[in-house]
Amino acid sequence: MRTTSNPAFRNLPSGGGYATFQDQPSTAQGYPYAAGPVTTERPMTIDDVVTKTGITAGAALLAGIATAYSGAVFLALPALIIGLVLSLIIIFKQSANPGLILGYSIAEGVLLGAITVVFDNFVSKGGATSFLEGLGFQAIVGTGGVFAGMLIVYKTGAIRVTPKLTRWIVGATIGVFVLMLANLVTSFFNTGGLGLRDGSPLAIGFSLLVIGVAAFSLLLDFDAADQAIRSGTPSKYAWYIAFGLMTTLVWLYIEIVRLLSYLRQE
Repeated sequence: MRTTSNPAFRNLPSGGGYATFQDQPSTAQGYPYAAGPVTTERPMTIDDVVTKTGITAGAALLAGIATAYSGAVFLALPALIIGLVLSLIIIFKQSANPGLILGYSIAEGVLLGAITVVFDNFVSKGGATSFLEGLGFQAIVGTGGVFAGMLIVYKTGAIRVTPKLTRWIVGATIGVFVLMLANLVTSFFNTGGLGLRDGSPLAIGFSLLVIGVAAFSLLLDFDAADQAIRSGTPSKYAWYIAFGLMTTLVWLYIEIVRLLSYLRQE
């Protein structure tokens, strides 16, 4: 049984078969989808996933831009708490409720907008003079580029999601989070911690590593969505898959903003 680094894609209900992201069957051995009851609900399609993902990402983008333009950095903590609570509810209840998922996306958008303002102020002493010159625009373009690039890689089969690759990505994800935690803990006793977040060449290299792991995690997300479509998962769960993709995109965006801040420190 294959595992995944994204808890949002575990134990999706399944049904009959349907169209997939790619024509050829995946070489992977399947996510642990729970067998669901027979249902007359329309099976999920690619269009369902694309539409719902676009809506959730768009909601986060608008919320982030509004927060950044208003400079409402004080909303970061409330948004973090709300996003965390909603994500736990969605994951543990396996909820495909559009209201909860859009609420999560908006909360994450506010959080990302506030984080972007903080990084902009840090590297530019007062913030970016325009949206196009700020870290936010560059990070949005970078995140979108990575997402599109990994989707092309997945659809063309240039990199196939095999059990071996899955284990490597899951292991790498655990590894980078352990290093982040160790860096945080040691920073309480030693300024700079392990040097993974201080803007040094080591920190730049670590950010590139994390961005790479996040990018490859998108391959697992695409494969999970592909298998959900193939297994005939009810169409309403397209919202749940959109939520899963958003969690990885949020992680990717934050790391790209962090890397850009290192490269643009004055």
